[in-house]
Amino acid sequence: MTDDREAPVAHGPAPAVVRSGPPGPAGAGPVRSPDRRAGDVLDAARVAAPAPVPLPEAGGPRDALTRLRAHGCWYPSANADGSETAFICDRGGVPQLWAGPVDGDEARLLDSSPDPVKEVSWSPDGRWIAYTTAPGGGEHSRVLCVRPDGTGRRVLAGADPASSAYLGCWAHDGSAVAVTVAAPAAAAYGTLATRGPADSGPADGLLAGTRPAPDWADRDGHATLLGPAAYDAASGVAPDGTPTGITAPAARPDGGLSVYLVDPDGLASPVLLTTETHAASLRACDLSPDGGLALLRRGPRGRREAVVLRTADAVTTLVMPVADGDPWIGRFSPDARTLWLRSNDDREYAALLAVALDADGGPHAVSVAAERAESDLELLALAHDGRTAALAWNVRGASELELVETHPTGRTPDGTGPARPLPLPHEVVTRVTAAGAGRLLLALSGSQRRPGLWWAHEGVSLLRTPWSSKDEDAVPPGRPPVRPVPVRLTARDGLPLNGWYYRAPGRAPDEPAPCVIHLHGGPEEQERPVFHPLYHELVGRGLDVFAPDVRGSLGHGRSFVDADLGAGRFAALDDVADCAVHAVTAGPADPTRLAVMGRSYGGYLTFASLVWHPDLFRTGVAVCGMSDFLTFFAGTEPWIAESAAHKYGHPERDRELLRALSPMSRIDALRVPVLAVHGEHDTNVPPGESHQFVRAARERGVHAELLTLRDEGHDFLRADNRRLFRRAAADWMQRHLHP
Repeated sequence: MTDDREAPVAHGPAPAVVRSGPPGPAGAGPVRSPDRRAGDVLDAARVAAPAPVPLPEAGGPRDALTRLRAHGCWYPSANADGSETAFICDRGGVPQLWAGPVDGDEARLLDSSPDPVKEVSWSPDGRWIAYTTAPGGGEHSRVLCVRPDGTGRRVLAGADPASSAYLGCWAHDGSAVAVTVAAPAAAAYGTLATRGPADSGPADGLLAGTRPAPDWADRDGHATLLGPAAYDAASGVAPDGTPTGITAPAARPDGGLSVYLVDPDGLASPVLLTTETHAASLRACDLSPDGGLALLRRGPRGRREAVVLRTADAVTTLVMPVADGDPWIGRFSPDARTLWLRSNDDREYAALLAVALDADGGPHAVSVAAERAESDLELLALAHDGRTAALAWNVRGASELELVETHPTGRTPDGTGPARPLPLPHEVVTRVTAAGAGRLLLALSGSQRRPGLWWAHEGVSLLRTPWSSKDEDAVPPGRPPVRPVPVRLTARDGLPLNGWYYRAPGRAPDEPAPCVIHLHGGPEEQERPVFHPLYHELVGRGLDVFAPDVRGSLGHGRSFVDADLGAGRFAALDDVADCAVHAVTAGPADPTRLAVMGRSYGGYLTFASLVWHPDLFRTGVAVCGMSDFLTFFAGTEPWIAESAAHKYGHPERDRELLRALSPMSRIDALRVPVLAVHGEHDTNVPPGESHQFVRAARERGVHAELLTLRDEGHDFLRADNRRLFRRAAADWMQRHLHP
C-alpha cells in the first residue's frame, strides 16, 4: 500500500561516488564505490541509490489513545553512554518507536504513525536513531531516522513502495548508516510485477505480486528467481558460471541487493559498498573503526556466509560459513586485527570464533574462543571498547548468558578470559546490546512474562526498566500463564525430537484432554518457553497445547536443521504424526480430539498433515501457509524464492519433488474442517496459497473457512488483528474439539 504522506523516490542510475567528507568513517580517507566493474553491475541491475525523503514530525504523547496495559517492550538500542535507550513497544496497539532513560519512568513516543517498527539502532554519536518500518503492515520495508527529541524524521531508503530497504550497521563515528536496498520489482523483475490478472490494476489497492497469478488454479507457476538458479554458497559460482563473489563480473538485468552508506544529515550522496545480483540476503553487520573493512552477511537459509570486504577497492578478503538465526553475526576488534564471529563452520553447534586478520583484512588464523557441547551460541554482543563480549547460549530452548573478556590480561587456552555467568529472571534472551561502560541492555521473555527490557550494571545485577509491562498485567486476574513442560520423544526413524507441553488448568493429571499440535514457522525456528498469548487463549478454553520441534528446526545442531532438505521433508511430515501419537501415548491427550495448527512453514505443515494423516486430526488451522510449492515459488518475492530453493527444492529442477510435497496434490484426501488465516498484504507467502486450498476443500464438500486480516503481512503486528486471530482460532478449535 502506498503511504500518501510520502513522495516516491525518483529512480536513476546510481552514482559512482568518491568523497573524503561525511558520511565516511572518521580517519578512513576516501570511501569509493567498489570499481568500474561494480558500477556496471549496478547499472545493469537498475538498482537506484536511496534518496532521503523528509517527513512531518510524528511524535506522540506518552499515553497513546489506544493503550495496552499488558504491553511488550523489545529490541533495545542504547545511546553512547547507556543512559537512554530506544526500543520497540506495542503499548499503543502496534509496535512503535519509543525512547527513554533506562533508570527513569518516563518514556516518549518518537513515531506515532501506524506503520509497525521492526528494528532499531541508535547512532554511536547519539545524534540519530535509525529504524525499520513496514508500511501498511506488509512485507515492504523502509529505513527511517529521527532525532532523539522526535524531530527531523525522514525516510533514508525504501520510500518507493516497489522496493524495500533493510537496516544495517552504523559507521563508528555515527556519520553514516548502512542500508540494504532491494531493486524495485517493476524495474527489475519484469514478469513479477505483471503476474496479476490482466484486468487487475492498481485500483484494487494491492501491490503487484499480492494477487494470485492467472494460472494459480493450474498449479504450474514458474518462479522468478534473482538468478537462473538458486544461489549455492558451496559451489563458488552461479549456474551460468558467474562467480558468486560480492561483485560479479557480468550482470543480468534481474535486480538484486545493494548496500549503501547513507548520510542521515543528507549532506553527502549515498556511497555504494557492494551489490549482488544472485542474492538471497545481504546485510552490513559491522564496519571497522577506520572504515577500511566491512563485515557482510549473505546467502540463503542454511548456507549463510560472513564476508569481509575491503572498502577502498571492493576486494573480498574473507568468506566463511556462519550460523542461521540472528543476522548480527559478528564484530571487528577495535584494531580490526580480530574478527569475532558466531559460526558453525565445520561443526554441529555455533561457537564464538576468533579470526586473526592481517593488515589487508585477510585471515591468517582461526581459533575457537568459546563453545558449549550441544548448545548454539545464539546472540553475540561486544562492548563499545571491544574488550568484553556477552554470549547468549541456547540450551534446549532456554537461554544462558555469560560475559567473557576478549582481551584479558591472563588468557585461558581458548584465547578469552574466564566466563562469568549472569543469572536471568526470564527463560529466553531475545537481544543483548552494549549500553555504555560496564552496562548491558537485555530484551527478555519468558513463559509467564511479557517481553521486557532489563539493564545489567557491571555484569552483577539485573534491573527491569520501569516502563516495561508489569508481570501481573500480562494476563487477567485468576488466570496465570501455564508453565510448559519439556518433552522428549523419538521419531519413527530414530531421530530424537523435543517440544513443550502446555497442560490446560483444572484437569486431573490422567484425564484425557483435547490437544492442539502447534507447529512453528521457519522451518529454521525453534519452539521457546516464552509467553504465547495464543497458547494462553487455547488453554483457557480447556485445550492442551503440544508445541514440538520437528526436523529442520534450529537449536538442535546443524544436522537436525538439514534433516528436512529435499525429500527429507516427507520425514518431517511423519514427525508431526509421531508427535501427535506421543502426546496420546505418553501424555494426557485424547486421541479422538487432536488438532493441528501452525504459521508460515507451520501453516504448510498443517495443510500437509491434514491430507497426509487424514484420520489423525479432527481439524486444523493453517496461518499464512504454503499449499503448493510451485505456486508459492511463482508468487513469492524473488529474493525469498532464491533463499527457499535450497531448503525446499528448485522450482525447475525439482518440480516433481515439489509437486509431491505439496498439499494441493493430495487435496482429495482432506476429510476434516479447516480454517485458513492470512494477512492481505503477505508477499512472503501470498494469500493465494490459502485461497486455493479453501476453494478446493469447498469444491469437495469439506467445510473450510478463510479469515483475511486487513493491513497485515506475513506477521500479524497490530493488537486488534492479533486479538481477532487468537479468538477466531480458539473459537474454531473449541467448536470442533469439545464434545
